[in-house]
Amino acid sequence: MGMSPHTLRYYSKEGLLPFVDRSASNVRMFSDDDFEWIFLINCLKKSGMSIKDIRRFIELALEGDATLSDRLEMFAAQQQEVERQIAELEDVLDVLKYKRWRYETSVSAGTAAVHEAMDPLEIPEDVRAIKERVEADIARAKRAAEPKAASEGKATRLSVLTV
Repeated sequence: MGMSPHTLRYYSKEGLLPFVDRSASNVRMFSDDDFEWIFLINCLKKSGMSIKDIRRFIELALEGDATLSDRLEMFAAQQQEVERQIAELEDVLDVLKYKRWRYETSVSAGTAAVHEAMDPLEIPEDVRAIKERVEADIARAKRAAEPKAASEGKATRLSVLTV
């Protein structure tokens, strides 16, 4: 499972392992079911669920069928959060793909100036779509920042894709 003894002690201290038995000498004795719980706890932690919410889920689970709806609600909310994070990371990945293509092209040409004279149709279609979407996002962010900057007497300064 790749979980360190330190992590297991921390989870135990936080009340996430109330089901794990201990030997007479106070050593944790893990059953097959315990490993399934630990796997789920690890998954929930990776999904961004807080220790507090994981503890609440475990408490609900230990209460039995009366809390099925509550647990379903928790998992639906966490799934939505993970899907939001994935969408955000896909946007980040697109920017990285674009920048990588830009640097690969610059390295191949021996200069970053190659992009200044480049016909947009020379840009691969998938990269061009990313570039257009990112430029639109930057334009929206700039428009949103302008009223605030103007009211504070500041000029807006945003980085551009050419860097």
